[in-house]
Amino acid sequence: QVQLVESGGGLVQAGGSLRLSCAASGRTFSIQIMGWFRQAPGKEREFVAAISWSTGITAYADSVKGRFTISRDKARNTVFLQMNNLKAEDTAVYYCATARRWTRNNDEYDYWGQGTQVTVSS
Repeated sequence: QVQLVESGGGLVQAGGSLRLSCAASGRTFSIQIMGWFRQAPGKEREFVAAISWSTGITAYADSVKGRFTISRDKARNTVFLQMNNLKAEDTAVYYCATARRWTRNNDEYDYWGQGTQVTVSS
């Protein structure tokens, strides 16, 4: 089992920045991929970004590329999502999750955090 706890969400004006954190505990040695997803009201959960725990290779959704940066601190078992130039359409609950292989499909992520709300006012 892996436990994930997100933090760092909040209310920010359009154009502002937030940094989300996701701390992992439990069987962290089993983590291969860490991903961030988001779900806006009335919409399906969508992929935002992912990072390979071992190599640091990253991937982003087109909608956030150039604005968001995913990174990890292996010593602290923590993954971050730096979000810059935020837009109203970035408003959603943001979740971190782990997967055993490289994928953007949320069905293939095994463990999920409880989510953190990000609200961007226009």
